[in-house]
Amino acid sequence: MCCVVVCCACACCLVPPVTVKVEGRTVTVTGPRGTLTQSFDHIKIQLTKVGGRTIRLDMYYANRKQLACVKTVGSHIRNMCTGVTEGFKYLMRFAYSHFPINVTVSTDGKTLYVRNYLGERNAREIAVPEGVTAVRTPNNVQKDQLELTGNDINAVGRAASLVNQSCKAKNKDIRKFLDGIYVSAKGPTNHMKFI
Repeated sequence: MCCVVVCCACACCLVPPVTVKVEGRTVTVTGPRGTLTQSFDHIKIQLTKVGGRTIRLDMYYANRKQLACVKTVGSHIRNMCTGVTEGFKYLMRFAYSHFPINVTVSTDGKTLYVRNYLGERNAREIAVPEGVTAVRTPNNVQKDQLELTGNDINAVGRAASLVNQSCKAKNKDIRKFLDGIYVSAKGPTNHMKFI
């Protein structure tokens, strides 16, 4: 027997320097670091702004899987607020046993080149998503490290996964060949969590 919940509501409170505009299922968040816009048209949810600092999320006649989307949309909006106030940062470390991995960032910052992975001669080219800044950490601060920063957590996380997936050992035992570029820390710029 299927149980249907008539109404599920959740409130998302906002921090003071952030302003939010809700138009239908599209949310625009503006803060000191910029503006982020995200559309939730694929989810049957009602978004209403209550007062100046609260967004109410309502879902009617939903089953269990659809109810999970209410908290997910609330988390997306909170991540957007964090992005426009603090920003997000991912730190990635190069792990190698014999052949040192060489990563260079193009002058315009839109492309990463990974060279000498497992001694390969061809360069792997990674397109950095829009809104993400990729910088090599200076060697006197931390050797073999890449920093990815941006306001949109989805774009920064996608950039980190593209870099990680570009360095996978093909046709080799992955328990033995552990060379690659891995995320070592991630989170808001001011308080990152080390993995």
